[in-house]
Amino acid sequence: MNSAVKENKMGYMPENKLLLNMSIPMMLSMLIQALYNIIDGLFVAGISPEQHELTAVNLAFPAQNLMIAVSVGVGVGINALISRNLGIGNRDKADKIAGQGMFLSILSYILFSIGGSLLARPYFELMTTDITDALAREAVIDMGVAYLRICFIASFGLFCQVVHEKYMQATGKTTLSMVTQLVGAIFNIIFDPIFIYVCGMGVAGAALATVCGQILSGVVGVLLHHYKNREVRLKFKYVKPDTKIIGEIFKIGLPSILMNSIGSFMTAAFNKIIMPLSEYAVNIFGIYFKLQSFVFMPVFGFNNGMISIVSYNYGARNKKRMLRTIKLGLIYAVSFMLFGFAVFQIFPEALLLMFNLSDEAIATVGIYALRTISISFIFAGFSIICSAVFQSLGYSLFSMFVAIGRQLVTLLPVAFLLSLTGDINAVWWSYPIAEFVCLILSVAFYIYIYKRKIKTIPDDV
Repeated sequence: MNSAVKENKMGYMPENKLLLNMSIPMMLSMLIQALYNIIDGLFVAGISPEQHELTAVNLAFPAQNLMIAVSVGVGVGINALISRNLGIGNRDKADKIAGQGMFLSILSYILFSIGGSLLARPYFELMTTDITDALAREAVIDMGVAYLRICFIASFGLFCQVVHEKYMQATGKTTLSMVTQLVGAIFNIIFDPIFIYVCGMGVAGAALATVCGQILSGVVGVLLHHYKNREVRLKFKYVKPDTKIIGEIFKIGLPSILMNSIGSFMTAAFNKIIMPLSEYAVNIFGIYFKLQSFVFMPVFGFNNGMISIVSYNYGARNKKRMLRTIKLGLIYAVSFMLFGFAVFQIFPEALLLMFNLSDEAIATVGIYALRTISISFIFAGFSIICSAVFQSLGYSLFSMFVAIGRQLVTLLPVAFLLSLTGDINAVWWSYPIAEFVCLILSVAFYIYIYKRKIKTIPDDV
């Protein structure tokens, strides 16, 4: 075992302890993120009985998520490459990768702040064509545009936060990463009702609380990385564009960007499919997305923890630690998804009542939707962990192929065909069908990677 491995806990700490040590802080931070997303919805839903505000925020989600997809996708590439180079012992290359990550984050912010602001109104005009009430449509458009423009113009906090989180995750300092997210989430939770109700800002107040929380997280991330994360140094001489390293980052991160971007497109298209079928459908679907984050975010915590561990030990050529980490990740992820499935099956009405939906909406759409869509949780855990393996070993394109197969090739076409029945309850079944297809693809790709990459590593390292 080389000296680089001995210096970093990812090379020697027992696998179960290491995975929990790496993942639990990220799980907690993601749960907090999920909590303040839900609280956003709860406060917005209470502004007016018509709930146009909730519709505006739900329709804004795909556009907002596109920005998050880019920041996180670049971060995935940074995380995996830094971990791999630390495993090899190449610290100078790790510093260069950190610099290029900062360059890409700055560039991304400039593009989104300008492009997002200009396209916010055309986007909402397109998404609301099925709202027949002219006054309601105009209200949704105006509130949605105000919400999105604030999120885009002040998104520098988001990009700064994510890139510094990935620096810390790449070196195993996930507790510091959790603190970075925690401070912003707490700010958001406290100031959401103040900006929305006390200051009378409505939906714009929700957006302002969100971006202020992100800016605070970004500042904390900069300070924690600078003073506590000594294995990777952000040197400004490395911020100058290096096309070779940028290419390496995107080789890993681009599939993640595309996967999440596909998710944004899928959400927007799915909203267009279901909107004509039920007046409650878009809000039910938006509420599902907020609630499901409580189930998926902890699993993504294991996913992120695994990427660093598997990448590091792949660089160190330690096959046993890689396989044990993958096995443990699968056990935890599948168990958590089954727990989420049980909650959605047993308590759907209680979950929906938090968002002030009427009894009619709950009876006709909501309960059936949550119970049906949550069947997909049974298959999802395995696919998420496989995605971490693909990204860790340089096969991020496989993750993208799985996402395309799930969302574009299966979910949307099946949803559209089922919508032709005129029954909104039929459309929800597109989710379990798509997730099963995703599971089959994930198994096939994992077998291929195991034979090509993992099996070839000697057992005695």
